[in-house]
Parts: sequence; structure tokens; C-alpha cells
Amino acid sequence: MDKNSFVEEQITEHQQNKKLTASELADLFANLQGDSMFTCVFEHFLQVVEDDEVKDYVEFAIALSRRHVKQISDIFTTEKIPMPVGFGEQDVRKDAPRLFGDMFMVFYITQMANISLTIYSSAYGNATRQDIMNYFRSNINDSAETYERGMHLLLSKGFDLSPPTIPYAHKVDFVEKKSFISILTGRERPLMAIEIKHLQFNINTNILGKALMLGFSQVASSEKIRKYFRDGAELAGKQIGAFSLTLSNQDLPSPRLMDAHVTDSTSSPFSDKLMLFHGGLSGGVALSNMGAALGQVMRHDIAAEFIALIPVIGKYNNDGLNMMIEHGWLEEPFTAPDRKKLSESSPGNQT
Repeated sequence: MDKNSFVEEQITEHQQNKKLTASELADLFANLQGDSMFTCVFEHFLQVVEDDEVKDYVEFAIALSRRHVKQISDIFTTEKIPMPVGFGEQDVRKDAPRLFGDMFMVFYITQMANISLTIYSSAYGNATRQDIMNYFRSNINDSAETYERGMHLLLSKGFDLSPPTIPYAHKVDFVEKKSFISILTGRERPLMAIEIKHLQFNINTNILGKALMLGFSQVASSEKIRKYFRDGAELAGKQIGAFSLTLSNQDLPSPRLMDAHVTDSTSSPFSDKLMLFHGGLSGGVALSNMGAALGQVMRHDIAAEFIALIPVIGKYNNDGLNMMIEHGWLEEPFTAPDRKKLSESSPGNQT
């Protein structure tokens, strides 16, 4: 036995009675919801995909999602925790025509793998039980492989998602003027590489979100939900336009839209519950991306754009949550006990 295996065995033995922490419960719950949803989405993709290489990629992705759901199920069974409902066969319509084209499928899986890298890294960094750390570390590797495969497949099909390039620096410089970050004059300076990165990343996620919301708006069962998705597509479009304009003002290109890869189908492959949940997931990712960007961009005009969008996206997410609650579709996450309520309802208080 090597040293690392011995240490891990010792840790596992020491932690045999250690309960899952709130962080671990939260991340496992979110992971189960996400991967059970992805399994449904990928099942639809598999039913309608035409390109053999894309089909292989979808099969690879669905196998990972199914494995993650099984692993979490095993953890909850061991811990005697009720298994969350998540999503299943009731949320995917097996006879529905395709809603998205093959290239959208690859773009979707690649973007989701990209997002998962950040989510799993956070989960791993907040885990303390060895088996949970092992699980999320494995998921990081899964997401990295999925992302790489997707990027290579997109490139081979003529879809280059690479951010813009800029010339290499010829010498090291230091900032000499405070106007570098000024809200008034700072916007006149060229974009920094890190600002280009965040603009591009937010454009990509909104390109995915816009196409997804357009597709969902065609197939949702009620006008209220269809309007919610139309509003989401419009919100994503505004962000794409604003961020792309900032790049184009610097003579930098923007990635192309994926709207053309949404079919004209009006038959839903998914339940309204799944689509509303996905809308909320997309909005949550958007807010996380903007938070990450705000920590690194230095041009105040760009930061102001992100800050102005945060309450708008937050309200959109809240509207979606309210619709899920109205329909009884929002599964309650693991929650701390209400000690005051327990105290008030205890037998000792009864007369």
C-alpha cells in the first residue's frame, strides 16, 4: 500500500461516524437536481441526434450524469437520508421531435461542463469528509474531460469558441494614472485581457441561455410560462448586445449566436417543471459569473453594467421560483431546524 492510500484509509477510519456537513448536503442536493435534469435533457438529445460523433459525445455525457446520480443515491442511502425527487422519466417526452440541432447539443454540453468545473471546485473546496472530497474531485475530472472533448468536437465541426486574441506585450509596464480605472475616463483605455475574458464568457453563457429560452418559449404548456421564457430570451439578448458592443468598440470580435440551431417545433420534449428549473439554474449561473467578473474587472463602466444587471436577473429568477412554488414543483433543499418553532411546540409548553 502506498503512503497516500494508507493516509486515506486512516482518514476514512477516523471519519466513519462523521455526519455530512451543511455544505456537503447542499452541494450533493444541488448536484442531484442538476444531473438528474441533465439526464433527461441528454435522453432527448439521444433520441433525435443525427451526427454519429455528436451522438458518441452525448452518450459519454449521459453516462457521467447517470453515474453521479447513482453515487449520490448510494451516499444518501448509507446516511439514511430521504432521496430527493429531482427529475426522471416523467420529465422527458420520448416521442417529441427535436427542439435543438446537433451543434447546439455539443455547445450545450460543453458550456455546462465549463460551468460545472467552477461548481464542483467550490463543492470540493468546502467538503471535509474524505469520501465526499473524492466524489467531487472525480467530478472535476469528469467535467474537464467533457469540456475538452466538446471543445475539440466543436472545432472539428467549424465552431471556434476561442476568445479574441490580443498582441503580446513587448515590455513590462506599471499603471501611472488613476484614470486607468476611472468611471469617466477609464472607458477610453483599451480593454485588459481579463476584461475581455469575462465579457466573452458572459456572452457565451447568454448565447446558450437565449437559444435555450427561445426553444422553451415555443413548447411550454401555458402562455404565462411561455412569456417567462420569452422575457428570458430578451434579457439574454440585451446582455449579448451590450457586451458585444463593448468588444466591438475595441475592434474585437464576438462569438456567433446559436438561435439558428433551435428548430420550429412546438411539441415539448420536457416537462414545464424541468424547463422552469433550468431557467432558474441559468439565471443563478449568470449571477455567479457576474460576481466573479466584478472581482476582477477594473473599468468602472463595465462593472456598472454588471451591477445594473444583477437586480434584473435576480427578479427574473424570483419570478421563476414563484411559478414553481405555485405549481408545487419546487423541492425544498435541506434546511437547518427552526429552533424557536421547535421550542414553542415542545410538550413542556402545552398546558
